[in-house]
Amino acid sequence: MTEYLAIYELNADGWWAYVPDLPGCTATGDDRDDVELHAREAVAAHVELLRSTGRVVPEPTTYDVSRIAV
Repeated sequence: MTEYLAIYELNADGWWAYVPDLPGCTATGDDRDDVELHAREAVAAHVELLRSTGRVVPEPTTYDVSRIAV
């Protein structure tokens, strides 16, 4: 199983997510659980589309994430 990093953000319109290793792969949702479900579906659909059209499926990049207090 391949795991991709998803970034989740809350803004004025609700939650959204994007997957840095899969450009254009995004999802939205009303709450955190909703956007995570949609992100999982989006990643699966994105990878399937790449495969079905004979395009390369990118390998996940290793990320190091931290919070910075100011």
